[in-house]
Amino acid sequence: MPWRCWRGWPEVSRSTQPVDAAGCTLERDNTNVVVAEYAKSNRPPKSERLFSSKAIEREIVRIKKLLTHPKLAWMFENCFPNTLDTTVHYRAIEGEDDTFVYTGDIHAMWLRDSGAQVWPYVPFAKQDEALRKMIRGVILRQLKCINIDPYANAFNDGPAGSEWAKDLTAMLPELHERKWEVDSLCYPLRLAYYYWEVTGDDSVFKTPEWLQAVGRILQTFREQQRRESPGPYRFQRITATATDTQPNGGWGNPVKPVGLIASAFRPSDDATVLQFLVPSNFFAVSSLRKAAEILRTVNRNEELASGCTALAQEVETALQRHAVCQHPEYGPVYAYEVDGFGGRLLMDDANVPSLLAMAYLGDTDLNDPVYRNTRRFVWSSDNPCFYSGKAGEGIGSPHTGYDMIWPMSVIMRAFTSRDDREIRECVRMLLDTDNGTGFIHESFHRDDASKFTREWFAWQNTLFGELILKLVKDGKTDLLNSL
Repeated sequence: MPWRCWRGWPEVSRSTQPVDAAGCTLERDNTNVVVAEYAKSNRPPKSERLFSSKAIEREIVRIKKLLTHPKLAWMFENCFPNTLDTTVHYRAIEGEDDTFVYTGDIHAMWLRDSGAQVWPYVPFAKQDEALRKMIRGVILRQLKCINIDPYANAFNDGPAGSEWAKDLTAMLPELHERKWEVDSLCYPLRLAYYYWEVTGDDSVFKTPEWLQAVGRILQTFREQQRRESPGPYRFQRITATATDTQPNGGWGNPVKPVGLIASAFRPSDDATVLQFLVPSNFFAVSSLRKAAEILRTVNRNEELASGCTALAQEVETALQRHAVCQHPEYGPVYAYEVDGFGGRLLMDDANVPSLLAMAYLGDTDLNDPVYRNTRRFVWSSDNPCFYSGKAGEGIGSPHTGYDMIWPMSVIMRAFTSRDDREIRECVRMLLDTDNGTGFIHESFHRDDASKFTREWFAWQNTLFGELILKLVKDGKTDLLNSL
């Protein structure tokens, strides 16, 4: 019987297992030593899980039966339900669904994170009424948050106040943080549309919160085109961290009104340098068109639908004119940020929306030649946030500093890849950089995966599960099992 080498796994006993010249533990095909290493789930005990879905539990069992790679199966079981297990707080308020979702170790609800965290569960909502109601509750909670303050990115579960209450902006006790990020208003529209598409349930759109929220989204986007003035929003924080505040009295660096929407902060919650954040503007275009379709089909509200459609077209036209620039090595590429004056910032941040993730979000075609050029650029040393080392390679973020790679970028590379070799490389890297925890972290050091940030970050855990489901659905189970 031949020996197999499982690189990157926690070592089993060397007293019973031989090793190769590289020190890699070997096992016989007919032993269960490595399988036993991953037999115990790292999920919370059933009695401590915040939410349980029969449909998701069935899917975990199904996928695990297909995966013969023990560590992959183990990490999928740990990661995919992590949002449900540890962050979902579902209840009914006055007979209406309401769901508050933590990001993980920060007990506040980000509009972006919460929308992304429950996204992979939507396809199972028709099979599980409790799951459907929970997701519906997330959407309704997001609409309520937008109606409290469309400029806020993160909210409390009630008027609890915040450590950021002294920020120089219009803070309310319901807000955890008030960093204006275009994508914060896009993720709720994306989730609501997908929920409607899968379940056929349009009841969310027949609530007063829906029309009010869309109206406020449209108004906020218009204000941040900065046609007549900088608008009502400004932000400053007393801090030694430059990326946590904005210059010029909180208005940020100037932009020329060309039709794009200014975003004071990136999805990383770091301040923009040039405020027309390109991937977020692409996201706004697709999200506004989704809202317009719902408004026309369900609400029969042509006025509001036309407003969304017109703004989407305006932003799309401005992107075509201002977002593309000529790179000396890669040809035409999308800039990460622009200012309308001709200034362009060439980089990519790992947080989604990103330039790399635009095809994942459906904001550009995977075969778009400018996107293909951009994808090559951002996954190279020409991107100032790209790092490569002994532990792996990928895109990081100023949010976590030099040399820290975000697994989210590795996941996005796999999602947007047409190359099995590249996909295999990405999944192997994800398995090799968990530091034996069975979970995906916010970031890890390029030379040492034991140096990582945020042990509990539900979005990346659930996103890893979404990737494995996609690869199985795409017929790549053999690829996964061959790692």
